[in-house]
Amino acid sequence: QAQLVESGGGSVQAGGSLKLSCAASGFIRCGMAWYRQAPGKERELVSNIDVSGTASSADSVKGRFTISRDNAKNWLYLQMTSLKTEDTAVYYCAACRRVNGGYNYWGQGTQVTVSS
Repeated sequence: QAQLVESGGGSVQAGGSLKLSCAASGFIRCGMAWYRQAPGKERELVSNIDVSGTASSADSVKGRFTISRDNAKNWLYLQMTSLKTEDTAVYYCAACRRVNGGYNYWGQGTQVTVSS
């Protein structure tokens, strides 16, 4: 049974940093991603990373957020720096991209709140 469990969210002032973690289990190693959803907005892709470690990020977070993974331990990470108030959202870990887009498995989400 596939399971993704996020941790590391919290409240921080603008300019601060947070590191999100996602513990993965129950599925064959595959591409993973971080999404976020702010109040009143659609869920958006933040960063994704394939099995080999090739990553990409949304323009809004480039240079500030870094996605990484530890394949040996089945963990996914998102290091967030220079946080802005507009980064406030629930952040979701996702795994195993579908052929037609989207991901098969999702975590429950972790709240990140950035205050000015």
